[in-house]
Amino acid sequence: MDGNTILQLGYPPGKAVGLALRAAEQAQAEGISEADVLDELADVLAAPEDYAGDPIYGPLASELINEQRRRERPAASYDLSNAAPYRVWGAEGIEPEALEQMKRAVRLPVAIKGALMPDAHQGYGLPIGGVLATHNSVIPYAVGVDIACRMRMTVFNASPQILDQRRDFFRDVLEEQTRFGTGAEWDPPRDHEVLEDPAWNEHPVARRFRDLAWRQLGTSGSGNHFVEFGALHVHSTLDTPSGRIPPGTYLALLSHSGSRRFGYEMADHYTKVAMSLRAALPKDFRHLAWLELDEEAGAEYWEAMTLAGKYASANHAVIHRQIADVLRIPVLGSIENHHNFAWKEVVDGQEAIVHRKGATPAGKDVLGVIPGSMSAPGFVVRGLGNPDSLYSAAHGAGRRMSRKEALTRFKWEDVQRYLASQGVELLSGGLDEAPDAYKDIREVMALQSDLVVAVAEFYPRLVKMDPVGEPHYGGGKKSKKKGRGKR
Repeated sequence: MDGNTILQLGYPPGKAVGLALRAAEQAQAEGISEADVLDELADVLAAPEDYAGDPIYGPLASELINEQRRRERPAASYDLSNAAPYRVWGAEGIEPEALEQMKRAVRLPVAIKGALMPDAHQGYGLPIGGVLATHNSVIPYAVGVDIACRMRMTVFNASPQILDQRRDFFRDVLEEQTRFGTGAEWDPPRDHEVLEDPAWNEHPVARRFRDLAWRQLGTSGSGNHFVEFGALHVHSTLDTPSGRIPPGTYLALLSHSGSRRFGYEMADHYTKVAMSLRAALPKDFRHLAWLELDEEAGAEYWEAMTLAGKYASANHAVIHRQIADVLRIPVLGSIENHHNFAWKEVVDGQEAIVHRKGATPAGKDVLGVIPGSMSAPGFVVRGLGNPDSLYSAAHGAGRRMSRKEALTRFKWEDVQRYLASQGVELLSGGLDEAPDAYKDIREVMALQSDLVVAVAEFYPRLVKMDPVGEPHYGGGKKSKKKGRGKR
């Protein structure tokens, strides 16, 4: 670890760098690993006041606080009084907190235009279901902590009736060819050409996580991530990048997951850097802190986000490849899309960064997948290219209650009884993913009829999610840190 490493964390040049190196040396002498020390240094930079009395990080924290006072502009110097234009779809079904978050986001000085999708609900910074175009800047929390969370569907040249005819076989395939959970890995690791991307070695932060990303390749997260078999009813011919799918009813495989621990670490690191650089933002704007693309940190985040996007796509590709290899059923085609990402696009005649946090790209004739719940249909959609929504649509049904509320409201026996009545078998999952925790997907689709048109419907039949057990889901990200200070 040297001064360049500290500067890459976002530390200002000067006395703080030397104090950070001294603290790092002391922490490692006490047995804390270099990776955890770097994480703790990022935490100190993001919130030095939390470490003011810490025996290791206290001197560093004091210097950062003093430095911040010396250089920080008053919050009023950020003009937050003018709001960029935005539209809301289905406002009557969106919780007030999410609406307020959208109102706040478009007041950023870098905001150009916004949109809020009908599946929206409260998140951090930008609401989930929020779309925001900005000028020459990217907001890590407007992309989300699961960078490039996405959908992938593979359509097989077979009838879904095969699920009933060979139910035990398909159960075994999902159980044996998938891994779920925050720490899920494959042993031995799976391979994909994404691992040869030079960014794994060249990026100052990403390179620390290549081996972990390799071990997690082909796995799925917790929460609402899933892999499931179902019946796909295709209304009109689908020309996918991997093949043409004519009208009919087919066996299909649908997966939902993202960039795993690697994406989380990139989001966490660069959010802290952004918060440090935009420390003058009021408290309720902190999670909207941005990085300018011509700043070193902004360029680094963009490269990390791009790599996470490639990795997430590869992650799904490995899952589908493993399952297809076991099934040995011809594949007709596949459809996939990100819904937690940022793109460089033209908005009202100017280049902008379009953040879609829980929103599906819906440019003219662009295909995407919008799932419902474990019992409700999902939809393959074709974008209508509506500029008012920044060429976006919903990414799912959207939650109508928190996970905590769902855990207290529902009982497993009731959920299982309802799933059976809908012809759905749940191999594993959490009670907080009960179907009634979500909005009505058909209402959501009706509210965005000017954004997308449904060209196929997918009905889940055999569903696999994080096997957290019954009757209580105890998920959520566990802290890996063992250092000092307020967390």
